[in-house]
Amino acid sequence: MLVYGGLKAVPLQMPYPGLSRLVERFGDLSPMGVLWASVGASPAWETFAGCAELLGGFLLMFPRTVTLGALICLADLTQIFVLNMTYDVPVKQFSFHLILISLLILTPEFKRLADFFVLNRPAEAPQRTPLFATSRAQKISAACIAILWLWMIGNRVYGVWDGWRLYGGGAPKPPLYGIWNIEDSTVDGIAHPLLATDAQQWRRIIFDFPNYALVQRMDESRTGYGAELDMAARTLALTDRKEKNWKAEFIVTQPQPDRLTLAGTVSGQKTTMQLRLMDSSKFPLKSRGFHWIQDYPFNR
Repeated sequence: MLVYGGLKAVPLQMPYPGLSRLVERFGDLSPMGVLWASVGASPAWETFAGCAELLGGFLLMFPRTVTLGALICLADLTQIFVLNMTYDVPVKQFSFHLILISLLILTPEFKRLADFFVLNRPAEAPQRTPLFATSRAQKISAACIAILWLWMIGNRVYGVWDGWRLYGGGAPKPPLYGIWNIEDSTVDGIAHPLLATDAQQWRRIIFDFPNYALVQRMDESRTGYGAELDMAARTLALTDRKEKNWKAEFIVTQPQPDRLTLAGTVSGQKTTMQLRLMDSSKFPLKSRGFHWIQDYPFNR
């Protein structure tokens, strides 16, 4: 609960949809992709869900709140299990095992819970037997448990902070960050206009992460490439891990912030492309915002 709760609370597990998601057809998404994009598009909801998981985990640390923590964990995990089952997320069995563990923790409390919630009868206070006979042993065990919890919490905080800096909202953006639509191109000196019938022709290049570029073609298919971009030397080199012999090398010219020219070779062919930066802030997913009062639903 602490691991997954921390990843959601930041949020990291379901990141906000990246630039490539914004230009991807909904029908091309897998069920898990739909879930990840939907939750990621609402960081406030993901943070709320993560805090609920963290709350259940924290309450399990203390004997007096174990029952409440197990009940919260059971509610959290039931929702997670149903989502995993209905959106084909691969941790179905793991989430079900966590449900069984929550029920196992609650087993000694079933009678008291039934008395309070179902039978409308007084619930007696639980009788808790000390782990050790002497107070000195009790203090030592309590100290050991406290050290264990502090180590687990500290490890989670560090892991989440590190993830935020490496691949979360705090990660650095590439110099050419954005969705770049190809407006004009030539191949070996011959004009190569964008045609819907030319399925493999490049349509746009997306720079979303450092050292990575995503090319989307006219048929909506996409290929990711390793990207070595040196803005000082004005060079861009693309490589394909699957095809070792394929490479693309360009001289980069950026006359305006929203204009880009790539001149070089793609797989041995002399290629020049003129690109324009798309304003991704105009996508309804980003621009809609929050409205406390609205007369009509905005469902698109």
